[in-house]
Amino acid sequence: MPLRPTRRSTRCLTAALAVIFGCLFALPGCGNAPTEDTSADKASGGGYTIASTIGMVSDLVTQVAGDRATVNNIIGTGVDPHLYSPTRSDVSKLMEADVIFYNGLLLEGKMTDTLIRAGTAGKKVFAVTELLDSEFLLDDEEGLNDPHVWMDPTAWAKAVEVIRDKLTEYDPAGAEVYTANAAAAIAKLTALDTYAETVLTSVPESSRVLITAHDAFNYFGQRFGYEVMGIQGLSTESEAGVRDIERMVSLLVKRDIKAVFVESTVSQDNIKALIEGAKAQGHTVTIGGELFSDAMGEPGTYEGTYVGMIDHNVTTIAKALGGKVPDGGMQHKLSDPHLHDH
Repeated sequence: MPLRPTRRSTRCLTAALAVIFGCLFALPGCGNAPTEDTSADKASGGGYTIASTIGMVSDLVTQVAGDRATVNNIIGTGVDPHLYSPTRSDVSKLMEADVIFYNGLLLEGKMTDTLIRAGTAGKKVFAVTELLDSEFLLDDEEGLNDPHVWMDPTAWAKAVEVIRDKLTEYDPAGAEVYTANAAAAIAKLTALDTYAETVLTSVPESSRVLITAHDAFNYFGQRFGYEVMGIQGLSTESEAGVRDIERMVSLLVKRDIKAVFVESTVSQDNIKALIEGAKAQGHTVTIGGELFSDAMGEPGTYEGTYVGMIDHNVTTIAKALGGKVPDGGMQHKLSDPHLHDH
């Protein structure tokens, strides 16, 4: 069995990556950095390329960069970043990019070698979570940093600040654009957070319990005052055992919890086992809806944006647990027919 990283090892790795990338960038001519068409030349013309590991990061990068860069997302819709290993095509996108943004906190653990390789080639590689401290960061019972920071819009706004600052450093000529775009993005997150708090607090306090396939919603719980339980741990690499299922079934029955939630990137098997286990004890539990946890919705859809993803989640949760939600969510754009009045 592979050893799970601890809180200390997680932060040590994050710090080590920062030191490695910092040293690489400080050394002139290091690695395989281009000598003719330099990244500085590209930036000054606004024609550079950014690679981002997950959709939630790419969405923010696209908003902040605007027309000054092309943004390529690596890990797509419905794909679990905990288990994802980069393909040759992904490696090419990373190596061809001038700037790379990743989530960090070991979310993309299997991409670490590729990120380091990109750094040795002279790329600018940044974790968008680098400004987060103990005010925001959560750990599991084993001391492992929780990487699912995007579940709290106020914490995710810190990622916007990182992107703004790093792009400004790389492309000073675009500073005014990045500052304005970042301010607009943060305003959207503030509005999203206000909406989420309004609908989620409409749920009766006794019903503010969120049970999902894995622990992707702890930041959500911390921000909005919900008790959150995942059958699996922070990473989907962990497996739920029979005792985990039995423990959760007992909790469903004892607390009279009537709805649980599936996730778009995680198998529904454990959730179905919960429902069957509760049924065997005479307690009816339904699936309250499918939530986006480690990936957004389909590209080109409202749910394929960060705001749409969170709007879908909070509206789905609030409605299933007895809260009051507007037709179609915050912007009346949600595609799920169950979130519309009939």
